[in-house]
Amino acid sequence: MTLDQAFVFAILAGMIGLFVWDRIRYDLVALIALLAAVATGVVDAKKAFAGFSDPVLVVIASALVMSAAIGKSGLVQSLLRPISAHLQTTTMQVTVLAGTVALLSGFMKNIGSVAIFLPVALQMARRTGTAPSQLLMPLSFGALLGGLTTLIGTSPNIIVSRVREEVTGQPFAMFDFFPVGAGLSLVGVAFLAFGWRLLPKRGGARSAEELFQVKDYTSEATLRPDSAFVGRTVEELEAQGEGDLKVVAIIREKHRRYVPEPHWKLLPNDILVLSSDPHTLQKVLGAAGLELIGSKEMGADEKGPDEVGAVEAVITVNSIMVGATPAQLRLRERFGVNLLAVGGRRTAVRLRRVTFRAGDVVVLQGDLARMPDALEALGCLPLAERKIDLGRPRRAILPALVLAAAMVSVAAGLVPVEIGFLAAAVLIALLKVLTLREIYDSIEWPILVLYGALIPVSDALRTTGGTELIAAALFDVMGALPALGALAAVMAGAMAVTPFLNNAATVLMLGPIAASLAQQLGLAPDPFLMAVAIGAACDFLTPIGHQCNTLVLGPGNYRFSDYSRLGAPLSALVVVFGVALIALFWPLK
Repeated sequence: MTLDQAFVFAILAGMIGLFVWDRIRYDLVALIALLAAVATGVVDAKKAFAGFSDPVLVVIASALVMSAAIGKSGLVQSLLRPISAHLQTTTMQVTVLAGTVALLSGFMKNIGSVAIFLPVALQMARRTGTAPSQLLMPLSFGALLGGLTTLIGTSPNIIVSRVREEVTGQPFAMFDFFPVGAGLSLVGVAFLAFGWRLLPKRGGARSAEELFQVKDYTSEATLRPDSAFVGRTVEELEAQGEGDLKVVAIIREKHRRYVPEPHWKLLPNDILVLSSDPHTLQKVLGAAGLELIGSKEMGADEKGPDEVGAVEAVITVNSIMVGATPAQLRLRERFGVNLLAVGGRRTAVRLRRVTFRAGDVVVLQGDLARMPDALEALGCLPLAERKIDLGRPRRAILPALVLAAAMVSVAAGLVPVEIGFLAAAVLIALLKVLTLREIYDSIEWPILVLYGALIPVSDALRTTGGTELIAAALFDVMGALPALGALAAVMAGAMAVTPFLNNAATVLMLGPIAASLAQQLGLAPDPFLMAVAIGAACDFLTPIGHQCNTLVLGPGNYRFSDYSRLGAPLSALVVVFGVALIALFWPLK
């Protein structure tokens, strides 16, 4: 063993130890490892930041932007709405949720898919009485399986494609993962359809946001003449909110107020006084062709799209709003804000005539830079920041079309993957599907720092001959195994270390080692690289190895040991069927 190899192994051992210790965040650990590699000379100081210029970072960031755009569009929820009422049994709910999220995860980052479906699953559980713990873990596992099907579905696929390019000179293409990933998704979803019975039945833990969330907001919206709900009934409109929206009053003939019956038909330009929470309201506004009163006055024509937003605030005892109405306060003229909704009570009175009380929660729209001054002048305190998209239209189809165009262009070889997805992200910004602030918020910067810092360290392991040294040691152990046995051992090994090493670090470290091992065994490297990617992406045993599992931990009220109940048999299935599918589509010799 050379001195450089000893330095590399010491750095890797220290990095793994810090990952397992989990007292220092993973991106900082990666930076420490990079600095140690530079200090010992195994990474040239001039090449220390080469990882941050790697195209893989562009692909990951762009995929996250596209995931956020698809999630905000509400397209998935709209497509599921017609069938959600018919999903009465837990088996049907798990099958549809896990199957749909698996399908979606092939075309966007799987963590984004879980974020989209999480509120859908919780609402379904609340409506049918199903325990959230029996829905959310299958949802997460379905997303992990679906991410295996394409290059952009999960980070390990993107990283292993880069490793393959270094080993063979050619990266994996967009759909090279599909035959194996699709087969594993089908097997996994079929297992989850009955495997949910292995999970405990627990109610979900309430998040801090839910504990302090005001459920009943009163707002006003105009039914546009071109709305598909013109001529339909009040009951049909309320059904769009799935029990969380109520038409409190209808204003017609400019000033006449009516308390409607469910069978009343809606007319063009009706002003509807609605009671709902902001998230349900935003969903119904887009689906029903409603225009929130007040939001049009302060739009992108007057302010840039990043400057205008909505915030929730509570009226204090000493506020000048107490005892006054919006009309008397002239909020728009004096303070530069629009009143979009009043929370905490249900009223059929027009918003401009509502008399404010101390403790009322209001949703105000205005210039976000000047909003703190306006709230101080009004005597209001902002609530904890939450995503409030009232007054901003959703574009359901546009993000899907942009994503489809990017994937087709990449799959056809018209542009490299990083250029295709960067162009898609830029187009999302130009079309104002997301604001620039939302775009930057959607990117997981610590993950990008992790990748950028570890790439030079991973390259050092290869250039110093460390990968061949480890592969030779593994050859001594696995040399007697049949080819399929060695492949299974590599996949299981990646599964075992990814909860502690992070899936990206697992691929960066084990990818070159697996390729070198394959060469020493006289086998093709591609099957072994596939095995590493699958093993690193399929952490079903812990809530810490992948963000999808972490995301459902709180809402599902899970314990650490719950993951192995469902995850252990699913992991075994993935190893068995994964090895068989890899051997079928990627010849070992």
